Amino acid sequence: MSSRPDWLKVRIPSGENFFEVRRILRSHGLNTICEDAMCPNIAECWGKHRTATFMILGDICTRACAFCAVTSGRPTEYDLMEPARVAGAIAELKLQHAVITSVDRDDLEDGGAMIFAETVRQIRKLDPSVKIELLTPDFQGSLQSLKTVIDAGPDIFSHNIETVRRLYPTVRFKSDYTTSFGLLKAAKAMNPAVYIKTGIMVGLGEEKDEIAGLLQDALEAGVDILTIGQYLRPSRKHAEIKKYYHPEEFAQLRELGRRLGIRWVFSGPLVRSSYHAEDVFGQMIHNGRTDEIK
Repeated sequence: MSSRPDWLKVRIPSGENFFEVRRILRSHGLNTICEDAMCPNIAECWGKHRTATFMILGDICTRACAFCAVTSGRPTEYDLMEPARVAGAIAELKLQHAVITSVDRDDLEDGGAMIFAETVRQIRKLDPSVKIELLTPDFQGSLQSLKTVIDAGPDIFSHNIETVRRLYPTVRFKSDYTTSFGLLKAAKAMNPAVYIKTGIMVGLGEEKDEIAGLLQDALEAGVDILTIGQYLRPSRKHAEIKKYYHPEEFAQLRELGRRLGIRWVFSGPLVRSSYHAEDVFGQMIHNGRTDEIK
């Protein structure tokens, strides 16, 4: 691909807030997807909004998705005290909307569901008013693991589809498109009051009709919130970028999702699953519709 277009260029992380957020995270011994996945929005989220997306259950993933910068391999034992440390960092950062994700832990019988649930409990123990968004792996399709997470009472349950069905064998070869959508549908059935969220990347070689099919599948699975962003290649060993979508094309995808009936669609070059998560949720609750964040 040609060089990265101007609309994908971001500023270098700096400033007092950025380094204060990093200090707090380090002091609690925590990982973030912001750093491990090389998120392009880290300067804005840490430096401007003083927020981060916590990554629990270690920093080594049992899968090796072709798009992801997170280290893959054999994880170490998980830390039973991690949920309390996450809660402590959230309190110190004074967050009112916390996003928690994790590496895949296929080595664990429950996929890490118990730690997700305990993290919710520890956060609520310190501050019951915090809104909690969980972005989980697929738990290998385990409905018991899913129930453990949903019963903990997150405000938003999220699991990313990432790409169209055809590309799963090359992009998410250890995952399954049908299993992932089944997880989202089951989560909504377990607790209809929980907002269901998913996210996809574009630029991996998908066709427009395939994206439309994915959006229809999302609607039928009960997805309330959908994010669409540009895939950015972490290194040369990762999947190639086949296309850079123009901001106008992201606007078209947003309109497509809206026409199909998905309640909230956030589509833009730098949109990621947890991008502006607190603002999005707040506007959803108070205004009923907002999908203009780019």
